[in-house]
Amino acid sequence: MQTKAQAYLQQLCLDIPTRTVGSAGNRQATDFFRKIMRALGFDVETPQFDCIDWRADGARLAVGDTTYKVFPSPYTLGGQWQAPLETATTIEELTRLEARGKIILLHGELTKGQLVPKNYVFFNVEEHQRIIALLEENQPAAIIAATDSDPGLAGGISPFPLIEDGDFDIPSVYMTAEKGQSLLAYLGETVELEIRAQRTAATGCNVLARKGNPQGVRLVFMAHIDAKTNSPGAVDNGAGIVILLLLAELLKTYAGPFDIEITAVNGEDYYAASGEMLYLAQQGAEFEKIALAINIDAAGYFDGKTAYSLYDCPSEIANTIRHIFAGHAELIEGEKWYQSDHSMFIQHQVPAMAITSEKFWHLTSHITHTPKDHPNIIDPAKLVATAQALYELVLALEKHTTDN
Repeated sequence: MQTKAQAYLQQLCLDIPTRTVGSAGNRQATDFFRKIMRALGFDVETPQFDCIDWRADGARLAVGDTTYKVFPSPYTLGGQWQAPLETATTIEELTRLEARGKIILLHGELTKGQLVPKNYVFFNVEEHQRIIALLEENQPAAIIAATDSDPGLAGGISPFPLIEDGDFDIPSVYMTAEKGQSLLAYLGETVELEIRAQRTAATGCNVLARKGNPQGVRLVFMAHIDAKTNSPGAVDNGAGIVILLLLAELLKTYAGPFDIEITAVNGEDYYAASGEMLYLAQQGAEFEKIALAINIDAAGYFDGKTAYSLYDCPSEIANTIRHIFAGHAELIEGEKWYQSDHSMFIQHQVPAMAITSEKFWHLTSHITHTPKDHPNIIDPAKLVATAQALYELVLALEKHTTDN
């Protein structure tokens, strides 16, 4: 199975050029998952959602003969502008700013962390919503954000995009904080900005595969199939998808009492979490039928072990999980974390388990969402071992259900 795991990783992370939601590569990935699940005898649905396919080819900022290195903000609109430069460092300055039709440089306190997208429903930050509202009220022609690094942003990207939001229609770029300071020398002067980027209406889908007893208690296994732009997305989250495919092969003849669901959800790394929103909308009262939901994200890293964490699990399920996983030296119980799709189930009081790498915090600080997230950092043996442990868990839970 290790050879198969490597082949799956190669297909998802290298042969497919990108898995960003809305892209042709994303549709290739969901089609790849769908075909394998059907070949393994699962009943498969592919509910669709509307989204944005975004492409960019750089940006240019100039003042006279001086040019600055800037980057298009993900999902920004493109265009060309010549306008006076204004600036703001705080919400108070932004409130007083007369920026209509101008190019505004944001720096300092305003750019200490990435803004949560304006319509993101799982959580938001009141201060961020205030900043976004003031920017939309001011109606500048475009925005330049001067940033360093955001400790809470996956991958530790520096500079980082202040804005990553396809629902925000003011064009924007980002640059280093150091270069932003030098740009202040041109305050009030006309600057030229070009952003070569385009949004295109597109569609994406989740892939829900089911096997077993449709009337039975549900066991849900989930991993997100999308990835960030410019990242192969191996640990985040090609490895999770591979574990699902390996588990599906182990369950291909399953005819037990459970309603087994294996889902590739599409949108965890997308500003609108569209796949998650669709999944939630389609569940309704179905959440009550789920005995356990297992989410896999950032698993398979070569360094350290595979870590699992439990959320609101009844004692009999928690004990069964710990008993089965204790038989696998590669698996350890780790600390709780909430930055992935298991949060959907936790919010609906559904017993949940998350599976990730022991080095999760290192990965999110330095690897994920970057070109370094390559298949060469994945240990295929760990993917096989995790799939095998999950298969044994299904059988153990089935025995417990039958005995009771």
